[in-house]
Amino acid sequence: MKLFYDKKAEECMINFYDSLSEKDRRRYAALEVKKLIYGGQRYISKLLGCDVKTIQKGLADLESEEELKKKG
Repeated sequence: MKLFYDKKAEECMINFYDSLSEKDRRRYAALEVKKLIYGGQRYISKLLGCDVKTIQKGLADLESEEELKKKG
């Protein structure tokens, strides 16, 4: 697996991810994917232990102004 972040950053990302609600987890994972180059989706999926489909849903959420306005 290609590393985009160092081990300490990865640990912080995992701890933060684990503290979030399900909706916020998928959005956070998607946001991290948007920051990375080719291969980032698979990297983030493995790093955070989430399904690629979850990330894809998060990406759709980020593109939807209506979805972003929803609370909780």
